[in-house]
Amino acid sequence: MRVLVQRVSEASVAVAGEVVGAIGPGLMLLVGVEDVDGAQDAEWLAKKVLNLRVFGDDAGVMNRSVLDTGGAILAVSQFTLFASCKKGNRPSYSRASRPDHSRPLFDALVQTLAEGLGQPVPTGVFGADMQVALLGDGPVTIWLDSRDPQ
Repeated sequence: MRVLVQRVSEASVAVAGEVVGAIGPGLMLLVGVEDVDGAQDAEWLAKKVLNLRVFGDDAGVMNRSVLDTGGAILAVSQFTLFASCKKGNRPSYSRASRPDHSRPLFDALVQTLAEGLGQPVPTGVFGADMQVALLGDGPVTIWLDSRDPQ
């Protein structure tokens, strides 16, 4: 699984012009799943996201997590995170998992995040054409991949 984490002042996701999920300060996640991913990938990523120290402390050093700050998380499914442009300029998404495999893992990630955070984690609509808006904070953008845990 891959997650692109962005620290935000606010973020929202809309479908057909209607906002279906929104947060204030916290983290906005774009989440991609591939066929080799399983429950352990969702668990590892949830733990990493919840404890990722990307918020400033009193000295202005990024030393606090979303748990420490009481921030929120917005998660959006994003199969294009597994795009490959090796053959020409049209991306191939063959590494991205089909919905019957990816949706349960995305849902498991969201549930684990919500349990750890102690509040609901809003999402987009799985598989829909979504418009994502965010006001980046920093900007801080971090790439996490459960197949390459660094």
